[in-house]
Amino acid sequence: MMGYGGYGGLLMWLILIIFAGVIIYFVYSQSKRTNNSLDSQGESPLDILKKRYAKGEISKEEFDRVKSEIEK
Repeated sequence: MMGYGGYGGLLMWLILIIFAGVIIYFVYSQSKRTNNSLDSQGESPLDILKKRYAKGEISKEEFDRVKSEIEK
C-alpha cells in the first residue's frame, strides 16, 4: 500500500501544473482579445467616414450629410 507516494504523487502534481497552465493560457488569450477590440475602437467616427468616402463606398452628398450629423 503505497498510497500517493512515489509516482502517484508526481503524476498528481504534473496534472495540477498542466491544469493551471491551461487556465493561465485562456485568461491571457481572453485579455489579448479584449485589448485588440479596444484598439480597433481608436478611430473616430469622422476618420471612418473619411475612409469610406475615399474607398468610394459613399457619395459626396452622403459624406457631407453624415459629417454634419457627426459634428453636431
